Amino acid sequence: MKPASNAFFCYILECADGTYYTGWTTDPQRRLRQHNRGTGARYTRTHGPVRLVYVEPQPDRSSAMRRELQIKRMKRGGKEKLIQDAMLGSGDPSGMLREDPRPA
Repeated sequence: MKPASNAFFCYILECADGTYYTGWTTDPQRRLRQHNRGTGARYTRTHGPVRLVYVEPQPDRSSAMRRELQIKRMKRGGKEKLIQDAMLGSGDPSGMLREDPRPA
């Protein structure tokens, strides 16, 4: 699934050690692959592998960047509530939570 070129997303990754990483991108699946290859953020290089647990579409880049900061400022419980609400709502509203590099 290739997102439209003008699509922007805020996302949360769960790292192998259970911590969360928040970022924004135009293509969540590409960004997930980058993080797992070690070409993403420095944080995920040392805490990987990671899995995509939350994706939130945004209307434009500045909205995605603002939302990223809002989520980063949340305590862990707030992030967990976002993730849980998204999963309970319709399972995977964005259709982007498919790739999980960790063994079952």
